[in-house]
Amino acid sequence: MNQLNKLNGIFKEITREEFANFISTLDKCSYEQSVEMADLRDRRGYETKYLAWVTNNIVQVAALTYFQNVWGGKNMGIYYGPVYNQLEDLPLFLGGLKRYLKKEKILKLILFPYEDYQIYSDDGVKKSKDNNQLLYLYKNSGFHYQGNQNGFTNEQIFWHYVKDLAGLSQDSLSVSFSKKGRSLLKKAKTFGIKIRILKRDELGVFDELMAVTSCRRGYENKGIDYYIDLYDSFHDKAEFTIATINFNDYLTNVLSKKLELDKKIADLREDLLKSPKSKKKQNRLREYEDQHDSFVIREEEAKRLLGKYGNEDVVLAGSLFIYTQQELVYLYSGSYVEFNKFYAPALLQEYAMIKAIKKGISFYNMLGVTGNFDGTDGVLGFKQNFNGYVIQKFSSFTYYPKLFKYGIIKSLKFLLGRK
Repeated sequence: MNQLNKLNGIFKEITREEFANFISTLDKCSYEQSVEMADLRDRRGYETKYLAWVTNNIVQVAALTYFQNVWGGKNMGIYYGPVYNQLEDLPLFLGGLKRYLKKEKILKLILFPYEDYQIYSDDGVKKSKDNNQLLYLYKNSGFHYQGNQNGFTNEQIFWHYVKDLAGLSQDSLSVSFSKKGRSLLKKAKTFGIKIRILKRDELGVFDELMAVTSCRRGYENKGIDYYIDLYDSFHDKAEFTIATINFNDYLTNVLSKKLELDKKIADLREDLLKSPKSKKKQNRLREYEDQHDSFVIREEEAKRLLGKYGNEDVVLAGSLFIYTQQELVYLYSGSYVEFNKFYAPALLQEYAMIKAIKKGISFYNMLGVTGNFDGTDGVLGFKQNFNGYVIQKFSSFTYYPKLFKYGIIKSLKFLLGRK
């Protein structure tokens, strides 16, 4: 292992087991800093290493790093790291990292911290001060900050929508949602939708769903090979979760509830013959009649969909959830527009949150929103149903161990027409 000594600590490469043990001691850590993510990056063709600052044989700071061969050398990346228990140890790690980069002749380091820059309410009200302490720490260590950003890039999500699950139970979870969220969930539960986890040989179902969704939303689908690699890397920590409906069952359910309403309406009408001036019964009758009209529409819809799709389970929506010790992550999702009226994504969210609560996970990261609170972000609008808040993350920090060499290579690549 490569080792660089400084004071009473040492910067070194550590083992997979050492890294996993250290991660298990942390209260806050992204799934990106995990041995499972290292496995995934290995499968995707990257070289990975676990680097750490160690004192007295105890890991103080660590990072999963990955390397990519580029023209003229190698680049290194650290995504949502380094991770640590004490901020005071971070400069020691960064100093060791810089010496390591020069020793290994790395051209460029790009680092995305997981720490929060600012916290906002879900409607955009600022709730915290800027995290300038960490910003200046990196700058003073020689790193260049790319500046705060909105929206998304291929490499990073700058704004996260999150929800604290601490103190919530399966029974109290839905009460914590917004009024609109509770209403959507209540409606979704009337359709007989089923939730299930896909097996490895069924991941094509998720890929097909994501292909349709990505085409509609204008981004690139990861593809079946990536989903298989992720499944094989994260094992039971990753769940490709789908919501399905059987339209024959749906029609049977609609007809049953319609018959129940018919009886209630008949009984109320009979009661009103005896007490025609009862406003309470008149109001209840109007309510039941409105519900009956709704079930007539549902019956027609169920018959149409049954004729189109037959007596089989039909996928409405799906999501990929990652469950770690520190957090639940809402990584990818897709849906079929034709079935939007069934509100299946709301059921998937409740399912994952309940599972996280049962596992003792107290933090839910729903990941990306744009950082725009003017009503133009539809993804934010959906996530607001679950009554969380928004975290602005740092963008990237970069470091060039040999800036002059990097500049020459960049100029040569430009002259040669290489990317």
